[in-house]
Amino acid sequence: MTVYDNDFYQWTQDQAALLRQGALGLLDISHLIDEIESMGNSEKRELESRLRQLLLHLLEWQYQPSYQGQSWLLTIKEQRLKVAHVLRDNPSLKHKLPLVAKDAYESARFAAAKETGIDLDAFPESCPWTFDQYIHDEFLPNG
Repeated sequence: MTVYDNDFYQWTQDQAALLRQGALGLLDISHLIDEIESMGNSEKRELESRLRQLLLHLLEWQYQPSYQGQSWLLTIKEQRLKVAHVLRDNPSLKHKLPLVAKDAYESARFAAAKETGIDLDAFPESCPWTFDQYIHDEFLPNG
């Protein structure tokens, strides 16, 4: 077992110290590669999670108009802000938006059916709105 396996925090500190010292030959390269890729993937997952929440609430807004209220509206606005922040901080994720948004909608659709009790087939199989529509501050789907 290595420090990487037994004490991840200590491993990160050791790797940072080796980088600062310029001791590149002593670095745990294979694990460093894995961790750097994992950090990037976590940003992509964050974007997908925020899009899922946004799309879920937009579906709920459209399919349950009697529940429309300030809380849902604020959640929609919050998720739009958070999507914008993730994209601002990670502009290279913009080229992955079509696939990430597709995955987020698929998940939002199932969550909407679960949370509302409305049959899954009532929700469109693919997102009925474009990214530009649902990210826009003023957009709310009709009920």
